[in-house]
Formats: sequence, structure tokens, C-alpha cells
Amino acid sequence: MLGRMLGAARLDAATYEEVEADGKAIIQALIIVVVVTIASVVGEMLGGGDDFELVNALILGVIRGVVSWAIWALITWIVGTTILNTEATEADWGQLARCTGFAQTPGLLNVFSFVPAVGGLITLAAFVWTFIAMLVAVRQSLDYTSTWRAFTVILIAFIPVGILNVIVYWVTGA
Repeated sequence: MLGRMLGAARLDAATYEEVEADGKAIIQALIIVVVVTIASVVGEMLGGGDDFELVNALILGVIRGVVSWAIWALITWIVGTTILNTEATEADWGQLARCTGFAQTPGLLNVFSFVPAVGGLITLAAFVWTFIAMLVAVRQSLDYTSTWRAFTVILIAFIPVGILNVIVYWVTGA
């Protein structure tokens, strides 16, 4: 699993192809999503974060992270295989979920978001790196030859997932 995480972080297309083909990697992808979410919550809490207790923040954060990931994979799959499909596009939800789960690996850096003066830069770097990893994951999962097509799928999928996250944040404060 760690080797695949490193490959995903290195933006190695072959790693994403390997994860895409391995149906059993869904558990590994789920673990990555949970660990990245925990790293993000811990980083935020160490920086003074919200007034929530750590346990509540972790529970709500993990639930939000896992649900967001599953919905993101679903919407990305729907958009990528219907609206923006190509003749070569052949994918199922699991393939998108596995690859986008591994693409979240750079988010582990969010644990350092509390570091004075550089925490914000680390968070920004993790976000950009994760976004680029998502591009590779979506491109490989959907068998695209165009990174721009993958970029468009990500943007379209971001809208409903972003709205959902804003609503959850507004309702729960987490």
C-alpha cells in the first residue's frame, strides 16, 4: 500500500492503472481517505481550529471525508462515462473510487497546517498536489488521452460535491 501511495504521490500513471485494475484496492483507498482526513483534522486542531472537541471533529471529519469521496467518485464516473466519454472510456464507480482515493495521498501534508508562517503554504501545496494527482487519477481511470478532458470532468464534478460540503459545514460546523 505504501508503495502505491508513493507512486500516486509521484503522479505515476502506471500506479493509477495498477490501482484501477485491483478491485481489492478499494479498502486501501478508503484507508487513505480516512488517514488523510484525520491528518487534516489534527493539523487544524493543533492550529487552534474549531471549538469542537477533537473526537467530535475526527468523527464528523471522517464521515464527511468518506461520503465526499464516494459522491465525488460517483459524480466523476457519471460525468466521465456519459457526458464526456470517449470511444476508449470504460470505467465503473470502483475504478474511480480507488484511483481518486489514492490521489488524496498528498493531503497527508495537511497535518502540518498548524506550523506558524508556513502552514498555509503547506496546505496550499497539498491542495495543488492533490488536484494534479486527481487529474492523473481521472485521466487514467476513464482511459482518456486528454488531461484537459479529465480537468473538465473534475470541474463539473466539483460543483455538486462543493455545494454538498458547504451545506454539511453550515449544518454541522465541521
